[in-house]
Order: sequence, then C-alpha cells, then structure tokens
Amino acid sequence: MIFSYLLGSIPTGYIVGTLAGVDIRKVGSGNIGATNVARVVGKKRGLLTLIADVGKGFIPVFVAGRLGLSHTALALVATAAFLGHLYPVFLKFRGGKGVATALGILLAIAPIVTLVLMAVFAAVAVSSRLVSLSSIVAALAAPILLWSLSYPAVFIAMSAFLAVMIVVRHRGNIQRLLAGTEPRFGSRANSR
Repeated sequence: MIFSYLLGSIPTGYIVGTLAGVDIRKVGSGNIGATNVARVVGKKRGLLTLIADVGKGFIPVFVAGRLGLSHTALALVATAAFLGHLYPVFLKFRGGKGVATALGILLAIAPIVTLVLMAVFAAVAVSSRLVSLSSIVAALAAPILLWSLSYPAVFIAMSAFLAVMIVVRHRGNIQRLLAGTEPRFGSRANSR
C-alpha cells in the first residue's frame, strides 16, 4: 500500500508541464491532470500524462494481483494509488481528479468492464465534447457495471468510493456544467 500510494503520488502532469517550462498548477484549470496538460502544453504531452496516470493505477494493482493477494488487499492497494494521485505527498497533498488513475485500477481488476466504461466515456465525449461530464458518467457507471457482472462486493465498494471521490473532485466542473460555462475539449482557453 505504501508503494502504491507513493507511485500514485508521482505528479506526472506537473512533471510534464515543468519539462515544457510551465507550472501546470498556475495555468488553465490549475489541475495536474491530462486534460489541463493537453489544453495548456499540447495534446502529445497530455497523452503522455494520461498514459502515465493510468499506469500509476494499473501497475500496483496488477503486481498485487500477480502476488496472489486477496480481493480486499487488491482493493486497498488500488485505493492507496488513487488517493496518492488525489493527495500526492510530493505536491503538498494537492493533486488531480483521479480519473486516469481509476481507469488504470479498473483495467487491472476488470478489463472487460473497463472497455465498456471507455465506450461510455467516448460516447459522452463525442456527443458533448465535455471531458468532465464524460468522466463523471463513466465513474458512476463503474460500480453499476461491476455489480451487474457479479464482481466481488469489495471491488464494487471500492469503485463506488472512487466514483464518489471523482464526483467530489469535479464539483467546480459540475457547477459550470449547470451554468453552461464548462469548456469543451479542443479549446485551448484558460479553463477551469
């Protein structure tokens, strides 16, 4: 769990932004996630951030699974990585929103469910061009899909926790969605 938290704490977006000469926390939305990185320093760097953030969730859970740990232990390792991304020790506990890291976690635990969630995300993203809305919808769908496919209760509870935290971390986005001011993907505006 300690390794998982520390891996989750690596602030990929901040590092990528710094290498591009930008403190990603001070521009755009101020978020260290892939969407803000893509908007501020380009789509390639945003994609790099996305892949690394997915890896932060996938790697510890995949390794824990290979070690034969119990479902409960896997859920705890997953939660530690997720919380590391949200509250990274390396950035004074001010991190991202956790969507990509949650994707990596679910990819390690439930690959088929993850493919369905990616399709849900893509459908909402294509129709709305709103990454925040797509993220929220996919996060909320995760525990429902895990439950409907009879995954262990501890994984359902874990994914429900991840979903709640993702929604909480998107509270500003939700306010802008309701006000009709949420920026659509593809704009390079200094959006929050």
